[in-house]
Amino acid sequence: MKKKLLKYFILFLIVAISSCDETINDNLVENQSPETHLFIYTDSEISQQKSKLQVHWWGDDKDGLVIGYIFKWEGINQTWNFTTSNDSTFTLPIGTVDTSYIFYISAIDNSGNGIYDNEVIFNNLNIGAEPFTDLNGNKIYDNGEPFVDFGLIDETPAAQKFPIKNSPPEITWNDLSVLPEISFPVMTIGWNAFDLDGNETITEIHLALNDTNNFVSFNGSTRLVSIIVDDVNSAIPEMNIFINADENKLQSQKLQNLQLDNFNRMYIRGVDVSGSKSKFLPLPDTSRTWFVSKPKGDLLILDDFIGGTQAAEFYRNSFNIFAEGKFNELDLENISFPYEAITFKNTLNLFKYIFWYSGSNPRIDLANLVTQNYLQNGGKIAFSMTFQDSSDNFEFSTQIAQTFLPIESFDSKKTLSFMFAGANILPSTEFENYPTLKTQSTIGFVRTFKVSEITASKVYDLTSSQINGSIGLINNTKNLFFIGLPLHQCDANGNVGNLLNQIFVNEFGLN
Repeated sequence: MKKKLLKYFILFLIVAISSCDETINDNLVENQSPETHLFIYTDSEISQQKSKLQVHWWGDDKDGLVIGYIFKWEGINQTWNFTTSNDSTFTLPIGTVDTSYIFYISAIDNSGNGIYDNEVIFNNLNIGAEPFTDLNGNKIYDNGEPFVDFGLIDETPAAQKFPIKNSPPEITWNDLSVLPEISFPVMTIGWNAFDLDGNETITEIHLALNDTNNFVSFNGSTRLVSIIVDDVNSAIPEMNIFINADENKLQSQKLQNLQLDNFNRMYIRGVDVSGSKSKFLPLPDTSRTWFVSKPKGDLLILDDFIGGTQAAEFYRNSFNIFAEGKFNELDLENISFPYEAITFKNTLNLFKYIFWYSGSNPRIDLANLVTQNYLQNGGKIAFSMTFQDSSDNFEFSTQIAQTFLPIESFDSKKTLSFMFAGANILPSTEFENYPTLKTQSTIGFVRTFKVSEITASKVYDLTSSQINGSIGLINNTKNLFFIGLPLHQCDANGNVGNLLNQIFVNEFGLN
């Protein structure tokens, strides 16, 4: 009986073992490739994209882990690139106005062979070596350097076609670029430039004057220029262009088609890397005009006197005696320049001689900014003005005055608020050939001062029952005259015209 039972038990073991071996062999599961997915699944073309876009993806692996991805852009190059990221932002080149690129991406699992492979075969193509960390920087893999051990790669990459629509640049004149109705042939202008494909895709800026078929091209990053007439007496005047208003950055091309003593209009547009252009944008727009005056002679009368036309008429008549109409006038009260400090400075530099007159609140900020530059460029200037007390609307101090005038100090911290008519203005001994003047009306905010004798000389003394002291000076190089009174109120003797002739003709050399 025992032998019979043993026989049955052995037979059972044989059957059981045989059955067990068959089961293990039948359930062997081969390593499976990962699957790759894009966030955009549609088989059809998606709507047109701008050239800069972000793409997302992910991978699944049923029997392992996804360790990274290889991707390529068909239409750009055929190189497969490795990444461990699940998204990236791509800037796609714009070779034509509109184009399409196909993005392919495949996940890689962790079933690598444990050794570094110099060749990775993917879909029967050698896509290069496995990526590694080049610790010694010799650009080749050395034993021991960390590397990404590729396992299986999804042989059916996720793919998406991206039709790329090129967006032309958008150009707008900036808020400061508002042209006055009339100016001399000098201006500074700025603009904004934008491109949906990235502002770096803007390669050129085109600026034209009156004729859009004749434009000057700048680098696409340019946003500001100053334009200044080259030779105002030329039969075909041109304008120099200074990039970023920098006098050291002169554009090689000149702006053509300037119409002197006539209306002008500028135009600007942007061009991107594909050659796509924005429309020419005019300045001023068609609802406004810009008249460019041709300078008459080398003298500019700068009207900084607020209110009234009598002062302007007085000086116009006085200069007419010896300048015979060959002078220009600029009314600071009624003109506003874009990029005022730059445009104003460049405007003054068109002229060799300037007479700047005002009441008690001159544009001292502009005088500070431009005077030294103007003198260094060879200009000669005469000021006639008073300075009211410092306030929120008018900042004034001895130090401010000294930035453009050779004055050592003022005789009193407080001004004489009202100096009555009849005060005498007497030439100093050194300048006895200058005419004696007398005030003819009440003048506000009169200050006498001490001349900086190192760089200048006293020309006039003020004498009256109210105030006495130095009131006029000329610097040693005879290119700056200052009198601390409005001259049109100092003509009781009828000889202010003689003084202007003395300053501009005899001292400055106007002819």
